[in-house]
Amino acid sequence: MTSLNVWDIHGGIHPPECKDLSNRTPIQLPPLPARLVVPLAQHIGAPAEPCVVLGERVLKGQKIAEAAGFVSVPVHAPTSGTVSFIGPQPYPHVSGMLSAAIAIDSDGQDEWIELQPQPDYRTMQPDQLLEQIRQAGISGLGGAGFPTAVKLNGPPPGKIRALIINGTECEPYITADDMLMRDKAHELVAGIEILVHLIQPEHVLIGIEDNKPEAIEAVRTAVGDRGFLVKVFPTKYPSGGEKQLIQILTGEEVPSGGLPADIGMLCQNVGTCVAIHDAVLLGKPLISRVTTLTGEALARPMNVEALIGTPVADLLTFAGLDQNRLNRLIMGGPMMGFTLPSVDVPVIKTTNCLLASTLAELPPPPPALPCIRCGECAEVCPASLLPQQLHFFALGQEHEQLKAYNLFDCIECGACAYVCPSSIPLVQYYRAAKGEIRELEQKQQKAEHSKQRFELRQERLRRAEEQKEADRKARAERAAKAKAAQAEASSIPNQDDPVARVQAQKAGLSEQQKKLKIEASMAQVALKKAEKQLAIHATPELEAQVAELRTAAASAQKALNEAASATDSPTAASPVNDEAAKKAKIEAAMLRAQVRKLEKLDSREAEQDTELSRLKAQLTEAEKTLAAVQDATPATPAKSANDDTAKKAKIEAAMLRAQIRKLEKLETRDTDQDAELSRLRDQLIDAENALAAVQDSKPATPAKPTSDDAAKKAKIEAAMLQAQVRKLEKLETRDAEQEVELSRLRSELAEAEAALETATQNTPAAKTKTPGEEALKKAKIELAMKRAELKKAEQAGAEEAQLSKLRDGLASAEQALHEAEAQSGKPAPELVRTDKQPIDDQTRAFKTEVAFARADLRKLERDDNSEAEAVERARARLSEAEQKLQEHTQS
Repeated sequence: MTSLNVWDIHGGIHPPECKDLSNRTPIQLPPLPARLVVPLAQHIGAPAEPCVVLGERVLKGQKIAEAAGFVSVPVHAPTSGTVSFIGPQPYPHVSGMLSAAIAIDSDGQDEWIELQPQPDYRTMQPDQLLEQIRQAGISGLGGAGFPTAVKLNGPPPGKIRALIINGTECEPYITADDMLMRDKAHELVAGIEILVHLIQPEHVLIGIEDNKPEAIEAVRTAVGDRGFLVKVFPTKYPSGGEKQLIQILTGEEVPSGGLPADIGMLCQNVGTCVAIHDAVLLGKPLISRVTTLTGEALARPMNVEALIGTPVADLLTFAGLDQNRLNRLIMGGPMMGFTLPSVDVPVIKTTNCLLASTLAELPPPPPALPCIRCGECAEVCPASLLPQQLHFFALGQEHEQLKAYNLFDCIECGACAYVCPSSIPLVQYYRAAKGEIRELEQKQQKAEHSKQRFELRQERLRRAEEQKEADRKARAERAAKAKAAQAEASSIPNQDDPVARVQAQKAGLSEQQKKLKIEASMAQVALKKAEKQLAIHATPELEAQVAELRTAAASAQKALNEAASATDSPTAASPVNDEAAKKAKIEAAMLRAQVRKLEKLDSREAEQDTELSRLKAQLTEAEKTLAAVQDATPATPAKSANDDTAKKAKIEAAMLRAQIRKLEKLETRDTDQDAELSRLRDQLIDAENALAAVQDSKPATPAKPTSDDAAKKAKIEAAMLQAQVRKLEKLETRDAEQEVELSRLRSELAEAEAALETATQNTPAAKTKTPGEEALKKAKIELAMKRAELKKAEQAGAEEAQLSKLRDGLASAEQALHEAEAQSGKPAPELVRTDKQPIDDQTRAFKTEVAFARADLRKLERDDNSEAEAVERARARLSEAEQKLQEHTQS
């Protein structure tokens, strides 16, 4: 590979050369343009993203766009000036489409930024040196514009056997690389040394065609005694192709579909090497390139070092363009270049030539004729393909056959179309076929990606269903265990068995025993409710609550048992058969509710059928027990008024505590809620004082009749169920389990209200109210129902006609209440009405903002990891919201 031998490639052509038009003078510097348009996509990969703004002044060499990915490079300002436009601008492409660009109006000063050269690059780490090249915005200057840093970052050091420098420039008209090697041979060699230090190849080969004698001599002189090998080989098109040059210099072939790095080769253009020299040793980014201006329509063909973004029209004017003779303006050479639709496009990093041809110089091709199967295209193909077969497959859109015949090995050199006697534009068919195949592959990739996403979603749904089923079974098991524990607890004497309670209470209970018994019963009721909730919603909080309630129930029962065993007299002041009857009724009612709940199910499992049978048996036993207890229940004296007053005071205090706890649990409260909390706390203090006064003045009284006690407890039960129902109804969205729970609570509430009505009707005559009191009570209930109905309609956004009707009904109910109060004989209560003005939308918005700001601040203050700046911002937000609310309220 290091010998002076060169190899030949298959095929190739020898078009007439016209290089002497532009290689007679050194590289020229054109005038500084008044405006430069720098496109953001001048390379293969992602376009750069602007990092400057309109009106900003930039200096020469300043970065104006950042690389947008790994396969991307930044863009720099070619001169100093002001950014005048960022957006779509004309772009040098055969389609004539616009592309994103940054326009800079030059200030004429051409002022550089502060450069940072690295003359001691040998002391730098490879990553640092590679980053220097990347930040200089260097991409390949001889071909498709692949980012140089990405190309150098491919194989690890030591894996590259040969670094090949491409100085071929085989296109017939282009002389940019020829003049660059003549005028900047020393910079070229210095750039090669930087690449050698970076990738550490075994050999360095510089390939130059024999039609550039001055360039060959200049490079050999610059190489001197270095170990770089300059190889000169006969001129043939397209020997400048990357794979073709490797075969010519080394005799090795890059495999089909492979890259030069696969066989230990790396190719770089001579222009890229000079740009690397400028970036590392001078600190200059890539803002200019050598471009050939040629063609018979130009008076002065030449090579110029043009700034990136220079308008093509300015360069053609500098070269003396004759518009009357211009036929076609081609960017690139006549073999692989393309016709520009307009001269209003800028020079980019891959612009190596502008060919202004006349009609006689490049006449239009004749019309295409059918293929005659001559085979000349196959003879000249440098990639050893079968162009005529590829042509037919492309016409028939036989994509699989095109890939089988290695369509993507075609370098689109145009040699096949050049020799075709039928003038068939073969390369155009190949380009179109490649585009179709790439588009189909992208669609297939998207479809496969969508398929994978769908399958993953189905798998997630399946796992979710399995988890739901497992949770349901776990809940069923926990419910069965809870019911078993409940049944086991009910079998213990003196707890839930009505017969045992009746037998134990026949002798009567003392006042202390009554209190202990009530506490034990309430603890058992609370425990059962919590266990029901746990069976429906199994959460750690409910499990902890059930454990606490079990402990409290056991402690209450233990205290009751100790009090019973310590009692000397077997009798008490009053009989307790009525208490046993009441509890037996409650037990039977609960069993009936559970039986009806299971019977309403459309389909029941085996466990549910077994549970239904067990409950029916328990219900039968409970009804028998209730009948036996009712037969044995004696008449009892009425309870004193003081005892009833104490009960009412206790209930009032308990309800106030519950409302206070509900408000205190809110994380954020508005002004109205704070005022309501203060009012409830004051009422609680008054209620506790009243309760203490009643208890101090309470005389020893006989036990209250069972029916009155049952009515009181039924009221409490109904009130608790109503609170739970309202809590669930206030939820804006409810899941399936919450809907089931709401239905169950509504059923229990209906049963509790029915039991309350029954207990109220069974109240002894001593407590019977007068007709006036009964009418007053009904009027109050009617007024409360009308008020609730109106409020519900207003919240639901009912029509004004319906609201007006409800308001009339409310006014009638208020009038009826006043009449009932006058007829009841009771003194009229002192009414204190508070005129609550409706809250306007702006006030509500300010209050909402205050609530959210307060909640965010408290959340940050509770979090130990919160940043101090975030907490201060939250405090400032709260202060600002409170100030706005106060200003709005005062205005």
